Amino acid sequence: MSEATSAGQPTSKARVFLRRLTSTVILWTIVLASLFSGNRWLSDFVFLAAMVLLAAAGLHEFYGLVRCKGWPCFRWLGVGGGVLLMLGTFLHCTGRLGLHATPSRANDFEASFLILFVLGLCLRHLFDRHAKEGLMAIATTLLGLLYVPYLLNFMQKTNYFPMLKPGDGAFYVVYFIVVTKFSDMGAYLTGSLIGRHKMIPRISPAKTWEGFGGAVAFSTGASLVFAHLAQRHLLGMTWYHAALLGVVLSVGAVVGDLIESSFKREAGVKDSGHLFPGIGGILDLLDSLLFNAPLMYLYLRHVLTHRV
Repeated sequence: MSEATSAGQPTSKARVFLRRLTSTVILWTIVLASLFSGNRWLSDFVFLAAMVLLAAAGLHEFYGLVRCKGWPCFRWLGVGGGVLLMLGTFLHCTGRLGLHATPSRANDFEASFLILFVLGLCLRHLFDRHAKEGLMAIATTLLGLLYVPYLLNFMQKTNYFPMLKPGDGAFYVVYFIVVTKFSDMGAYLTGSLIGRHKMIPRISPAKTWEGFGGAVAFSTGASLVFAHLAQRHLLGMTWYHAALLGVVLSVGAVVGDLIESSFKREAGVKDSGHLFPGIGGILDLLDSLLFNAPLMYLYLRHVLTHRV
């Protein structure tokens, strides 16, 4: 987990943490500022642009990991499909394509899109005269679409959840990002200071059970504080739900991080990219959020609002 300086000496953990924190704060400040700009068109445009860019860059990195492993994939077909999926969900969630009074509208679109995408991949393979590993290419391309844009789309569906008052969806987006990132912070700080017992060393040698405990504690504390401060904007949220979600999202964040770590280890790379100092690439930034976005949406839809 350490970095090397130009002199060949390892960078201190404090400096690594500061770089990670700075990169995270800058990126999510831009996204969150767009949500609360006060101008609906500006908020929608900046939020959509951020989601599309994250999805496209994340997919590009994922297919890069696939290529590092030596497996085939239809990279640009996958990236194009991911962008279209994000755009289509946005248009459905915001009512620009007709009715959007129930959550099932966007979900039906996504299911239809995935069916057509699979058929398109099969046709792409069918008419490729030079294809030798079509089954693997179809599988890796589809996994990338499901892992990055499909999971990231739950942020859009939470932001525009139809049963909430206008603007309150943004509070749920902020809530789940804050709780998730406090889990990451708690795991890193606690693991760095007192971590002794390795969690799953074959996947991530730096992860410890002490760090996992810190993740749960930090995440649950942040959840309770945020829920108290923004209670009137978080429909159905009580201290009980806040405590339970703090635990659920902290575990989800750790699992999401481990899953991405397993992908990188299998591909033989340390980071998915080098876009953000101290963090790595887009996937290194999104790993825990990708896993927690659907958990937040499903809890909001089926527990907090009891919607089908």
